Amino acid sequence: MQPRGNRDRRLTRRTVQLFTGLVLYGVSMAFMVESALGLNPWDVFHQGLTEVTGISFGWIVILVGVPVLLLWIPLRQRPGFGTVANLVVVGFAADGALAVLGEGGTIPARIGYLVGGILLNGLATGLYIGSRFGPGPRDGLMTGIVGKFPRLSIRLVRTSIEVLVLIVGFFLGGTVGVGTIAYALAIGPLVQLFLPWCTVREGEPRAALAH
Repeated sequence: MQPRGNRDRRLTRRTVQLFTGLVLYGVSMAFMVESALGLNPWDVFHQGLTEVTGISFGWIVILVGVPVLLLWIPLRQRPGFGTVANLVVVGFAADGALAVLGEGGTIPARIGYLVGGILLNGLATGLYIGSRFGPGPRDGLMTGIVGKFPRLSIRLVRTSIEVLVLIVGFFLGGTVGVGTIAYALAIGPLVQLFLPWCTVREGEPRAALAH
């Protein structure tokens, strides 16, 4: 049996890591928005809804997360603490970062925003997944569908969902560009790089903080 002090320190570390990851995830989204070079599929959809409704980008992220989370019910998915935190924190962090970031006026500045946003997104993903408090609403939808229909691969389900939201977001006015392709190519390897350093494992009160 592990000493209580170790468990408490690990819980504190996981909580700090979770919220750090979620805040950084929102900031990474803002970087990519300000680059104006293309967004990941879900953010193309979020930005498209922002263009149509006039609601801020961060609030759209939050509002879209609610019906996505409701889709977990027929899939028999159970949200964790991290799922609910993800639903709220990422959107507010994105709006906060957008309020202070300047637009990337020059091409070098826009490329810097894009590269920084993708790298930060990979790190942030590793942090919140590695905290082991549960997936975000959108990731949980993917895993829930695969769990409900085990003949479907994760790759097929994720690709299908992201292509759908990308197409809808594009027609709503979201930004699709080189950044969309760069994100698709880079995010998997980045998460694979950061996640082992970020995962808080059982019995390791001093797990590495990363992602």
